[in-house]
Amino acid sequence: MSAQTLSQPPVIPRQSKKIFYIDNLKVGLIALVILHHALITYGAIGDWYYTQKTALPAAATPMLLIVIIDQSFFMGFFFFLSAYFVPGSFHKKGAARFMKDRLVRLGVPLVFYSVALSPVLIYLVYNVGEGHHVSFIRFLGGFHDWIDFGVLWFVAALLLFTLFYVLSQFRSKTARSKPRPAPSSGAILAFAAAIGILSFLVRVVFPIGWKLNPLGFQLAHFSQYIALFILGIVAARNNWLETFPFDKGIRFLRYSLRLLLIFPVILVIERIAGTPDAWFTGGWHWQQFIYAVWEQLMGFSIIVTLLTVGRKWWNRSSSFMAGLSRNAFAVYIFHPLVLVSLALLFRNWGVEPALKFLVVAPLAVVGTFLLAAVITRIPGVRRIV
Repeated sequence: MSAQTLSQPPVIPRQSKKIFYIDNLKVGLIALVILHHALITYGAIGDWYYTQKTALPAAATPMLLIVIIDQSFFMGFFFFLSAYFVPGSFHKKGAARFMKDRLVRLGVPLVFYSVALSPVLIYLVYNVGEGHHVSFIRFLGGFHDWIDFGVLWFVAALLLFTLFYVLSQFRSKTARSKPRPAPSSGAILAFAAAIGILSFLVRVVFPIGWKLNPLGFQLAHFSQYIALFILGIVAARNNWLETFPFDKGIRFLRYSLRLLLIFPVILVIERIAGTPDAWFTGGWHWQQFIYAVWEQLMGFSIIVTLLTVGRKWWNRSSSFMAGLSRNAFAVYIFHPLVLVSLALLFRNWGVEPALKFLVVAPLAVVGTFLLAAVITRIPGVRRIV
């Protein structure tokens, strides 16, 4: 069944201007993902393939703060940006072609990562990082975790969300021709606070760090991911990215800076009072409630700021940035291989791990983009990534 056999589709406003800044933001977000995992490698709390944590509070605390700020917005922002292009693509291609395209572009990387890249990463850590000197063939003989999406949990979730969108179109009955105006600042903050409360309730049962295996979903963050995916679709249908005023973005920049000043105070109080970290990540604790609401207010403020500032100041293209943007998905897929390999290469360097971060992190960013540029030149690969 094609899109033409569906009920009357909603109107998708034509974009009147090129949105180069979306590509530029995407490049920045991909680089931030690599830096995020490098921070976890060398100091911040989090799960990663290989770590050498710093023991210096003066280094670990800022690393933790950066990771917390990143987590408040960057993956949710990916869902928003991905969803923004879904309605237009769906109604251009039709349901069958659209889903076939998504299954190829998202499903093939999932299978590749799980059955090829993930075993290599785990073997590298097992053999080099942990000193179990066995051949790769022998290692595979005892390997059982063939369904392991790793960082591609995002791709699995995006495929699932997209499937729900397609199914929802079969139930659509009426078209809406009059666009809704962009939400007010108060509405955005209220919505963010509501997502924070919902996140608090989810984390009572599924605390931060708990994963739904083998998919790798951290359900503690999915309230935001689902909300921003839906908002991305609504924004596309109503052309919000072109109509959202720049001064509102500056207002949200001020909000994010104020929120940034609040969280270090919370951390100091936690250290003085000796509050367990688990009280911030799950359970019926007021600390968890404050953190959940703060996280969403911060995340939504940063996203609004980046969208509006980006549209005004970064809406220009160059062949260099276009190339980086074109290879961004390949960078996302292969960055664990580059980062883990570099961390293992520098594992015996006798310096403080925080100093290793200053070397490994930029090398990982540059190295992954270079590797992606090579990989995407392989015949057939460009059709997928």
